Parts: sequence; C-alpha cells; structure tokens
Amino acid sequence: MTTPLHPAAAHNLPIFITAPGDTDVLMVVTALFLLVAVVTFGLVFFRLHTLPERMAHGSHKLQFEIVAVLGLLALFTHMHGFWIAGLLLALIDIPDFPGWLGRIARAVERIAGMKPNESPVEAPPGNAVASASAENATTVPGQAQSRSAKDEELAHA
Repeated sequence: MTTPLHPAAAHNLPIFITAPGDTDVLMVVTALFLLVAVVTFGLVFFRLHTLPERMAHGSHKLQFEIVAVLGLLALFTHMHGFWIAGLLLALIDIPDFPGWLGRIARAVERIAGMKPNESPVEAPPGNAVASASAENATTVPGQAQSRSAKDEELAHA
C-alpha cells in the first residue's frame, strides 16, 4: 500500500528522500562506507606506524627492542621524533661487538688450553699442572699430533 503524497509536496522528489516508515538507503550506505573508511585508515596508520619495527625485525638487527620501544613511545605520546629515531635506528647496522668479543674470548681460551666456559678460578692449580704433564707424557716428541678438520680451520683464523 503506497501512501499518497501531500498535495503541497513536489511530485518530483529526489531518490534519497524516503517515505515515512521506509528504510533510508542513503544513510545505511553512508554508514557502511564510513565504517569501512575508518577501519581502513586505522589499519594503514598502524601499518605505517610499525614500519621501523618490522624493518628491524625482518633483518634481525640487534637494536630491535630499542626500535620497538621508540615506536610505542611515539604511538602513546604523539611525538614524531621517537618514530623518526626508530626509523633511523632500524635503517643502520650497529656492529656486533658482543659477538666479536665472544669470539676473541673463545680464541684466547683455546690458546690457553682451557675448555670453553671453564673459569681458571674453578680449576685447582695442582690439577692443571698434573693434567698438563699427563698430556705431555702421552705424546711422543717426534710424532705430530693429529687434528680434526674443524680444529685446523679454526687454527688458521
């Protein structure tokens, strides 16, 4: 059943004007468009905001945690300097000083004849002398010691 228009109303009304009691299609379409636009904008914003963190994580950088903290600070304080600092930190390579120092320490332990992760304080001095003399007694002076391929490769480093 169609409701007749008021005699004073114009008979050529636009399509977006609905009759009383009908669903306003334009409002529903606008609400859906606005919802999709806000969600899309939020996803793009957070994707861009986590760019430094994803860059540092993807290349397995040492400073990943620092970049992540800078990203969170930028998100919660709205200070863009933290985000820029995190981006710059994610782009540079910081040398792996702990790795180099660990390799040096292992090489010095090998030169000293210690086993890895053995501290010189734990081994009593009498046992070290006895084990060194026992090793020297078992080798024949004219006979060369055989080394594994890994020891040979590491000895030349």
